[in-house]
Amino acid sequence: MSFRLGLEALLDDPDALQTLKKSSVGLVAHPASVSSRCEHSIDLLIKKGANITRAFGPQHGMRGDKQDNMIESDDYHDQVHGIDVFSLYGRFRFPSEEMLHGLDIVLFDLQDIGCRIYTYITTLFYFIQACEKQGLELWILDRPNPAGRPIDGTFLSEGNESFVGCAPLPTRHGLTVGELSLWFIKSLKSDVKIKVVKMVDYRPEQKPGLGWPTLSLPWVNPSPNAASLNMARCFSGTVLLEGTTLSEGRGTSRPLEVLGAPDLPVLDMISLMREEVGHWLRGAKLRPCFFSPTSNKHKNKLCAGLQIHTDVETYDHHGFKPYRLVSGLLKSYRKLLPEADIWRYHEYEYEKDRIPIDVIDGSDQLRKWVDNSDNTFSDLAKTLDEHEKAWAAERKEFLLYK
Repeated sequence: MSFRLGLEALLDDPDALQTLKKSSVGLVAHPASVSSRCEHSIDLLIKKGANITRAFGPQHGMRGDKQDNMIESDDYHDQVHGIDVFSLYGRFRFPSEEMLHGLDIVLFDLQDIGCRIYTYITTLFYFIQACEKQGLELWILDRPNPAGRPIDGTFLSEGNESFVGCAPLPTRHGLTVGELSLWFIKSLKSDVKIKVVKMVDYRPEQKPGLGWPTLSLPWVNPSPNAASLNMARCFSGTVLLEGTTLSEGRGTSRPLEVLGAPDLPVLDMISLMREEVGHWLRGAKLRPCFFSPTSNKHKNKLCAGLQIHTDVETYDHHGFKPYRLVSGLLKSYRKLLPEADIWRYHEYEYEKDRIPIDVIDGSDQLRKWVDNSDNTFSDLAKTLDEHEKAWAAERKEFLLYK
């Protein structure tokens, strides 16, 4: 049996389609909500007779046209299908009662990339609560996790929830959206009526994709800067850079796959890490490079930095730990230049009372570890090992693809 998405399994289920024909259905989707043949889910579902009466667009918009963070989308009327499309990254981020009024079923068909710090799973978290409150059914059309099963990073700490961190998950959780929805429901003690439409023949540990079925499913950017499988593998580390003065590559052709800054002592940072925690550098190919962003941080300035390559034969899927890599580079930077201006101070994802790095990391733990000269690499390693072990045990019961 060949690989099929949750969407495709649904389209092959006559009983499910009959239910969708008789119901008022809402669809949560974006440009990556496509079949293996690159046909969009809204087109396929309507063609099959599903009564889609409205749609919902997450961050970056239903059409994926909004480039950066905190650029909101408006509601609009889709003239092709004659339905209203509501923005979940504008006036509302939590689905309102008015948006859901009259619906029977909500289909959730967003492509995630396997990191807590990615707003689509927060949108899922919100829909679970909203559908429970309104008595609606929620069907999750499951999709691959391109980052695969590996776990990395720390848990979000209680009281540090935000739109980029809705629940106490580690940074890189290793679940599909379908699996994650089941964990959300248990953690919320929710009674929502849920149906996870599983993928067929999904093998999350299969090479070469190791989570992404490279020969069966084309890559469509889930968000404008998620431009490759390599980016998805790196993101749980490189996303931390959004809270720093270092460029994460926005404004280049490789966003969130490179890092750098003017006069960054990157070779010295690598040397220091090699002495302290050499294994944190392993798993991927790290290539010193130079780049000049055309927008965002360090616009039109020459930056010294690194490009992270996981698309090489020596890539070690379980050995590559992007959170450890980037955290270690930040610690090395602080050790080499104690007075360096590392952290950014601005409103990040609507959080006005916390600085960006604390919002992104889900606590102030990473920032304090980097800044405190008494804290060692071993201190963070111990915490990371504990969190990884705890999550591996906790998530076991939710794994749908063994």
